Amino acid sequence: MSTLLQLHLLVVLLASTTLISQAITTSASVIVCWRTGLAAIGAFLWVRLASSARIWPGKRQALALVGVGTLCGLHWLCLFGAVKLSNVSISLAGLSTISLFTAFTEPLILKRRFRPFEALLGLLVVAGIILIAGVERGNLPGLGAALLSALLAAIFPVFNQLLVNRGGEPMVMVGWEMVGACLIVLLLLPYFDPGGFPALLTPTPMDFFWFLVLAVACTVFGQAVHIRLLRKISAYTGNLAFNFEPIYGMLAAALIFHEHQNLHPAFYLGALTIVAANLLHPWLEKRARLNHRT
Repeated sequence: MSTLLQLHLLVVLLASTTLISQAITTSASVIVCWRTGLAAIGAFLWVRLASSARIWPGKRQALALVGVGTLCGLHWLCLFGAVKLSNVSISLAGLSTISLFTAFTEPLILKRRFRPFEALLGLLVVAGIILIAGVERGNLPGLGAALLSALLAAIFPVFNQLLVNRGGEPMVMVGWEMVGACLIVLLLLPYFDPGGFPALLTPTPMDFFWFLVLAVACTVFGQAVHIRLLRKISAYTGNLAFNFEPIYGMLAAALIFHEHQNLHPAFYLGALTIVAANLLHPWLEKRARLNHRT
């Protein structure tokens, strides 16, 4: 299977996470806590039963992975929080800024040359956000949470790329990162859920079914595939493909939850502006490379 096809199948899988969270009756913090806890158990079971790798990667590596997982957990907390505060479409519109955030975070972390045209594309994204925020004022908290989610998602894949290129085993990485994600959400649970720790025991049987789907399919499998792909592609290229996630997600939200009936036409103009900015990037990048050579 080609790398491009794997990327888009992964995007379809990840687009389903926001739809699933809309169907779950509990708070964002409870969703992320169960998702990451079950995913950590699932990943370690896989390593133990179906892999020759060691679960313990060493103190330094384990701490690094738990740190990356903390960022990942905060990303999901913001993303699912955005869904609860607004809706799937608003959340995915904010999340679609991820690749442009990565255009800034990747040069900083990997110490590569900054590209000015990426800043210009950033201004186009700001225009799209203004269009969305201007007509969806009631959803500003959700949009803000989604933007913070996108910023966090622009950071931890870059660190993952560094770790996997140093020889990290993807499923071991997933396990320890989910430990970090679960721990940070447990620490923040009393502040994000009025029910506190007892809220962890309130989900319905159907909620637990969706927790398992999120943990096994969207997290253990999805994260492992993503980490493996980072051996072949850059974090920016991966996040660029994820810009199709809002398109898939918004179409599904329109069909399943009929969200299109509650959104102003300017929302779609803003969303298309954001996606267009991201899709323009590879073309401008190619031109910049050609000009640099000449």
